[in-house]
Amino acid sequence: MAEKKSTRIAYGEALAKLGAVDEKVLVCDADLAHATMTANFLDKYPDRFYNFGIAESNMMTSAAALAHCGYTVFASTFAVFGAGRAFEQVRNAICYTKANVKLGCSHAGPSCGEDGGSHQAVEDISLMRTLPNMTVLVPADATEMEKAVFAAAKVDGPVYIRTGRLPTDICTESDTPFEIGKANVLREGKNIAIIACGIMVPQALLAAEALAKEGVQARVIDMHTIKPLDEAAVIAAAKDCGAVVTAEEHSIIGGLGSAVAEVLADGMNVPFERVGIQDSFGTSGKPPMLFEHFGLTDHHIVEACKRVLARKHCA
Repeated sequence: MAEKKSTRIAYGEALAKLGAVDEKVLVCDADLAHATMTANFLDKYPDRFYNFGIAESNMMTSAAALAHCGYTVFASTFAVFGAGRAFEQVRNAICYTKANVKLGCSHAGPSCGEDGGSHQAVEDISLMRTLPNMTVLVPADATEMEKAVFAAAKVDGPVYIRTGRLPTDICTESDTPFEIGKANVLREGKNIAIIACGIMVPQALLAAEALAKEGVQARVIDMHTIKPLDEAAVIAAAKDCGAVVTAEEHSIIGGLGSAVAEVLADGMNVPFERVGIQDSFGTSGKPPMLFEHFGLTDHHIVEACKRVLARKHCA
C-alpha cells in the first residue's frame, strides 16, 4: 500500500526547513497555524512569525508591505479565505505590485470533508490563474510539496500553493524533478493522455493501471504548475496520444481543464474531456463519499478515458 501524507503537513515541514537556510523568510497566518501547519515554523522561528487573527485581507496587505521591505513572505490560511475573501488585496497589494509573497492555502476542494461547501474552495485555482504576475502550483503529493515550497521561494513574485488536509498517496520520488512550468510524465503511454494535478494525480495513476489491464496504454502527466502551464507537454500529449483527459479536484471551469482546453483549442483537434467538479459547490461528508459524489475517483477517470477513446476511434 502506498504511503499516505497530507500536503499541508509537508507544507509546514518544508517551511521550517526553508527557514533554517534563509533568514529572509517570514511567515504570516490568519489564526489557523495548527490547520495550515505553519505552526512548525512558529515553533522554530517565533520572531519571524506573524499571526493576524481572523483578518485575511489585512494579512495579505501586510505581507505585501513586508515583501517590499526585502523579505520572502509566506502567507497562509484556508483557500476559501485566501483566494476568496482576500481576493482584492491579493490582486492589488500583491499581484499588481508584484510583491514577493507566497500564498500557502489549505483545505481546498471537497477533500477537506465535513467542513462543507462554505469552506471547500472549488474555484481558487481559477481565481488565482487569472491574476497577472501570479504563479500557481498544485503539487501532487507531500514529496512534491516540499520541492514546490523551495521552488516558490526562488520566484521573485507572487506564488499560489494549493495544499490539502486529507492524507493522500505519495506517488512521486525524492529524485523526481520539480521545475516550475515543467510537467512530469509519471507513466508513458501512446493511446491516451491523462493530465492531472494535486491529489488527482494518484487517481490518474490508478486509472492508468486499470486501463492497462484492458490493453489501453495511458500517459499520465503530473501538471503541478497550472500557471505558467507546460503547453509543450500538452501539445506533445495531444500529438502522440490523439486523445486527452484532465483530472482535478476543482471546478472544471477555469482550472486545469480550462487551461489545457485553451491550448488544445489553438489548432489541436483531438477528443478531450474534463474530470472535475461540474459547476457546483461542495457539500459536507466523508472524503471518499464526496469523491464518489463529485466523480473524482480513478473509476470516473477510466470512464472518461473510454468515452474519449470511443470518439477518437470514430474520428
